[in-house]
Amino acid sequence: MVERLVHIVDDAEVSGEDLTMVCVLTGFLDAGKSAELAARHLTGLSDGKVVATFDVDSLHDYRARRPPVSFVRDHYTDYEAPRLVVRALRDTGGTPFLLLTGPEPDTRWEAFARAVREVIEHFGVSRVVTLGAVPMAVPHTRPIAITPHANRPDLVPGESPWQGELRVPASVQALLEIRLGEWGLDALGFVAHIPHYLAQMEYPQAALVLLEHVEIGGRLTVDLSDLREAAEITETEVDRYLSTHDEVGDVVRGLEQQYDSFREAEAAGTSLLAGDEPLPTGEEIGRDFEAFLAELDDRPKDDGDGPATGWEDR
Repeated sequence: MVERLVHIVDDAEVSGEDLTMVCVLTGFLDAGKSAELAARHLTGLSDGKVVATFDVDSLHDYRARRPPVSFVRDHYTDYEAPRLVVRALRDTGGTPFLLLTGPEPDTRWEAFARAVREVIEHFGVSRVVTLGAVPMAVPHTRPIAITPHANRPDLVPGESPWQGELRVPASVQALLEIRLGEWGLDALGFVAHIPHYLAQMEYPQAALVLLEHVEIGGRLTVDLSDLREAAEITETEVDRYLSTHDEVGDVVRGLEQQYDSFREAEAAGTSLLAGDEPLPTGEEIGRDFEAFLAELDDRPKDDGDGPATGWEDR
């Protein structure tokens, strides 16, 4: 019997033409959990149904990424099994689209790509849009940069900030884009640049920017009001911390100077390199921001100044 890596629900139907499938695979390419937050927001747009499931046991390394389980006094319960699924959803304007979400496969990337192709061809998907995020030496006080990419030049929306060639570790999303191009199927994507000192916390600012690009590349309409509110709360929390921790603020200001010098030189066409100021490292401010996150976790729900505004209260 031929092994099947994906099961498409027999009676699953997705109406509509020019169908987009958004792909978010969490783990490696998801700094600030930005892509995961974006996928969660898309899932909440409508009451969707699962139309395809992948055999996660064939793809997931349980020892490298152990799923959570609860231990209650004398027994285990609430095991959270990893899932790779495709859901049929509708955007804010009622346009149908598909959302592929779950942990990035640890093994059998080529087989996974072929399984995704099955889904694409079964439902007549017109384009696949992938989302990701990487940590970068950039300040949170400047606009979030996006690297667009696609398997055909005319699919790339906007201009890439990169010149020349970069050799980077591969991801399933990268391989999928390559293989889909070889099979004559359109794929594009967006990678957000996350301040490296905030890469371990949820960063809704980047999720917001990613979904703004999904609207363009995926031809969808997304109500982003909740994410904008979450982004404002996060920004307020970070700014509040910086205002009381001068040593961390100094490092962020150093990043700002580096960033601005780079942009000014780039605009002038003189050099893509900033000045000779030393580039702050993530470790320099990461240690202080770990304390910052701990303060948020330990903060009571009401400290006398009104409701707490930590991320857990959104």
